[in-house]
Amino acid sequence: MTGLKSQRRLAAEILKVGQNRVWIDSEKIEDAEAAMTREEIKKLIHEGVIKPLPEKGISHARARIVHEKKKKGRRSGPGSRSGSARAKISKKEAWMSKIRALRKRLRELKANKIITESTYRKLYRLARSGRFVSVADLERYLKTHEFWRKR
Repeated sequence: MTGLKSQRRLAAEILKVGQNRVWIDSEKIEDAEAAMTREEIKKLIHEGVIKPLPEKGISHARARIVHEKKKKGRRSGPGSRSGSARAKISKKEAWMSKIRALRKRLRELKANKIITESTYRKLYRLARSGRFVSVADLERYLKTHEFWRKR
């Protein structure tokens, strides 16, 4: 292949591609070796003895696979997360999910007659003020203050 160094360089200049992208037909190497001038190289290009190879692209296949997995909810573990917990779930969204859970539990307790209407109102206001961290905290409060209705 060393005999084709100048031919490859000339062909690269003519084709306006890099030298690595110049393809020379292995069956007609003698013709290519004989070509010394630009005109002869142009003739070989016209005959199809010398051609430019296509550009190599970057495959999007791996990105597509990752996207599919993310759609299914994979790849979202602690190692993939950047940003604080508050950046992921805003203060307001956290409050909304907490207060909804608390109010739902209070409604259940009232419906099942485990707490009285007056107790319900009192606890509803406490929940609104941010007294309870979670539903479990609400239930601990009920037990310690003996709000469970006696049957």
